[in-house]
Amino acid sequence: MMNSPSSNPCIDDVCAVPAAPAAPAVAATRSAWLAVGSIAVGTFAMVSTEFMPIGLLTDIARGLNVSDGTAGLMVTMPGVLAAFAGPALIVASGKLDRRTVLIALTTLLIASNLLAAFAPNFATMLVARLLLGLCVGGFWTFAPAAATQLVPHAAQARAMSYVLAGVSAATVLGVPAGSFLGTLFGWRASFAVTGALATVVLLVQLWLLPAIPPLRAIGARDLLTPLTRRMAQVGLLAVLFFIAGHFAAYTYLKPLLQQVFGLAPNSVSTLLLVYGAVGFIGTFLGGSLVARSVRATTLLAALMLATALLLSTVIGTGFVPGAVVVVIWGVAFGLIPVALTGWMMEAVPDAPEAGQALLVSGFQVAIASGALIGGVTVDNHGISSAMVLSGALVLVAALIVGTLGRARGGAPLAAIPE
Repeated sequence: MMNSPSSNPCIDDVCAVPAAPAAPAVAATRSAWLAVGSIAVGTFAMVSTEFMPIGLLTDIARGLNVSDGTAGLMVTMPGVLAAFAGPALIVASGKLDRRTVLIALTTLLIASNLLAAFAPNFATMLVARLLLGLCVGGFWTFAPAAATQLVPHAAQARAMSYVLAGVSAATVLGVPAGSFLGTLFGWRASFAVTGALATVVLLVQLWLLPAIPPLRAIGARDLLTPLTRRMAQVGLLAVLFFIAGHFAAYTYLKPLLQQVFGLAPNSVSTLLLVYGAVGFIGTFLGGSLVARSVRATTLLAALMLATALLLSTVIGTGFVPGAVVVVIWGVAFGLIPVALTGWMMEAVPDAPEAGQALLVSGFQVAIASGALIGGVTVDNHGISSAMVLSGALVLVAALIVGTLGRARGGAPLAAIPE
């Protein structure tokens, strides 16, 4: 998964502690699993909202009277804020009850979606997206660890997998689902439905979430550890080119299918669903590949993605060429989060939460930069030029992985959660 940071197995302060003292040594109750489910669904709603504009970009641009390039700011601005919000919230939250934090973040997610659904102009939409940036940084920081504290120690891996499944599903399915709703009922309906889903999540959390006290506070000094490790530095550098290249193109996937491949709205929605399906397959495939070689999996993902981006400019028009590009691209994107998360876990085995926190920031900076670079390129040189630039950025990432990434530090990676 994009995973992104979305595959992050430990971001908060729980990972470094063998078990939560408050977790009883008995089977988790149904209410505990429902509470875990509410966090997973909330994370799904948050990630879906983050990437919603990608599948609806041209519709929103027309509705709010801005260019496609300017509309890309809807992806750029929350990414910038989230890059700082994640690490800052880790430190600022201190010993604050995670139940309170999660409920506040879910409320903020509802507000962001409703404001976007009723936005009368683009400035209002950007305010909604800034609110979302706080949600993104906060959810990545607190949700996975909070879920593990809701169940006994023996069930923590299962609880974590549910939350990460919510992230994975949103990453690969949120965009096509939002695009499908937008095609049927208009782009505002997509935000309204996601806001309604978040409202249900909030009610369940108010009902079922118990107090979730943190086991210890994370200090600012803890976040600096990965910056002293060579392979963590290499991984973060690769992330900047890899993810910036991806999002410089991915932000404009729908216009690419419409304008370059000449596809009708129904065909575009179909291919976005195909993208989500093959991306989900790529996520599970990535789990197996990373357990064998993090470097090889990362290099494979980069080369596949670069191939899809560059191929899109020369393969021709029509549904079949578009499908070929989408399938290669989707599988590559499914590999990316698992590979990069695995890289950082292997690079900083003794400080995984700090490594993943910086990885989240790196992802968000790259997402914002990529969307901005893509927008400028699309407005000035067209979509095909943006694909070529994106492919070049991803090839730089492949070069970094293939050369600087040869001598890895840290303990070998036995397995990565899928």
